Amino acid sequence: MAGNHKCEVDNKKIEVMVALGAATAVNCIPCFDHLYEKALLVGLSHDEIRKTVDIATKVKNGAHVAISGSIRELMGDPAESREPVTPCGADQKCSC
Repeated sequence: MAGNHKCEVDNKKIEVMVALGAATAVNCIPCFDHLYEKALLVGLSHDEIRKTVDIATKVKNGAHVAISGSIRELMGDPAESREPVTPCGADQKCSC
Protein backbone atom coordinates (compact mmCIF):
# COMPACT_ATOMS: atom_id res chain seq x y z
CA MET A 1 0.00 0.00 0.00
CA ALA A 2 2.82 2.46 0.78
CA GLY A 3 4.16 2.03 -2.74
CA ASN A 4 0.79 3.01 -4.21
CA HIS A 5 0.75 6.26 -2.22
CA LYS A 6 4.21 7.20 -3.52
CA CYS A 7 3.08 6.44 -7.06
CA GLU A 8 0.01 8.66 -6.61
CA VAL A 9 2.19 11.49 -5.28
CA ASP A 10 4.66 11.11 -8.15
CA ASN A 11 1.77 11.10 -10.66
CA LYS A 12 0.36 14.32 -9.15
CA LYS A 13 3.80 15.94 -9.37
CA ILE A 14 4.15 14.89 -13.00
CA GLU A 15 0.67 16.19 -13.83
CA VAL A 16 1.47 19.56 -12.30
CA MET A 17 4.87 19.71 -14.01
CA VAL A 18 3.25 19.06 -17.40
CA ALA A 19 0.64 21.74 -16.70
CA LEU A 20 3.34 24.22 -15.62
CA GLY A 21 5.22 23.50 -18.82
CA ALA A 22 2.10 24.09 -20.91
CA ALA A 23 1.30 27.34 -19.06
CA THR A 24 4.86 28.52 -19.66
CA ALA A 25 4.79 27.57 -23.35
CA VAL A 26 1.57 29.52 -23.99
CA ASN A 27 2.54 32.51 -21.78
CA CYS A 28 -0.49 32.12 -19.51
CA ILE A 29 0.44 34.02 -16.36
CA PRO A 30 -2.84 33.35 -14.49
CA CYS A 31 -2.47 29.63 -15.27
CA PHE A 32 1.12 29.63 -14.10
CA ASP A 33 0.26 31.49 -10.89
CA HIS A 34 -2.46 28.95 -10.07
CA LEU A 35 -0.28 25.98 -10.97
CA TYR A 36 2.70 27.33 -9.04
CA GLU A 37 0.64 27.21 -5.84
CA LYS A 38 -0.55 23.71 -6.75
CA ALA A 39 3.07 22.66 -7.41
CA LEU A 40 4.08 23.68 -3.92
CA LEU A 41 1.09 21.82 -2.46
CA VAL A 42 2.05 18.55 -4.19
CA GLY A 43 5.63 18.90 -2.96
CA LEU A 44 7.55 20.15 -5.99
CA SER A 45 10.73 21.98 -5.05
CA HIS A 46 11.70 25.33 -6.50
CA ASP A 47 14.48 23.54 -8.38
CA GLU A 48 11.99 21.11 -9.96
CA ILE A 49 9.75 24.02 -10.95
CA ARG A 50 12.70 25.92 -12.46
CA LYS A 51 13.77 22.86 -14.46
CA THR A 52 10.22 22.40 -15.74
CA VAL A 53 10.04 26.05 -16.82
CA ASP A 54 13.48 25.85 -18.45
CA ILE A 55 12.46 22.82 -20.53
CA ALA A 56 9.16 24.45 -21.59
CA THR A 57 11.01 27.63 -22.55
CA LYS A 58 13.47 25.67 -24.71
CA VAL A 59 10.60 23.92 -26.49
CA LYS A 60 8.77 27.22 -27.02
CA ASN A 61 11.90 28.96 -28.28
CA GLY A 62 12.66 26.04 -30.59
CA ALA A 63 9.22 26.32 -32.12
CA HIS A 64 9.79 30.05 -32.66
CA VAL A 65 13.13 29.43 -34.35
CA ALA A 66 11.60 26.75 -36.57
CA ILE A 67 8.67 28.90 -37.73
CA SER A 68 10.93 31.91 -38.24
CA GLY A 69 13.24 29.82 -40.43
CA SER A 70 10.31 28.49 -42.43
CA ILE A 71 8.98 32.02 -42.99
CA ARG A 72 12.40 33.27 -44.13
CA GLU A 73 12.74 30.29 -46.45
CA LEU A 74 9.27 30.87 -47.91
CA MET A 75 10.15 34.52 -48.50
CA GLY A 76 13.39 33.54 -50.27
CA ASP A 77 15.85 34.81 -47.68
CA PRO A 78 19.31 33.26 -48.00
CA ALA A 79 19.97 30.19 -45.85
CA GLU A 80 23.02 31.72 -44.19
CA SER A 81 20.86 34.43 -42.60
CA ARG A 82 18.80 31.85 -40.72
CA GLU A 83 19.13 31.27 -37.00
CA PRO A 84 20.36 27.84 -35.85
CA VAL A 85 17.51 25.31 -35.72
CA THR A 86 18.59 23.70 -32.46
CA PRO A 87 18.58 26.14 -29.51
CA CYS A 88 18.79 23.15 -27.16
CA GLY A 89 22.11 22.09 -28.67
CA ALA A 90 20.91 18.90 -30.36
CA ASP A 91 22.88 17.77 -33.39
CA GLN A 92 19.75 17.30 -35.46
CA LYS A 93 16.72 19.43 -36.24
CA CYS A 94 14.31 19.41 -33.32
CA SER A 95 11.65 21.60 -31.77
CA CYS A 96 13.38 22.20 -28.46
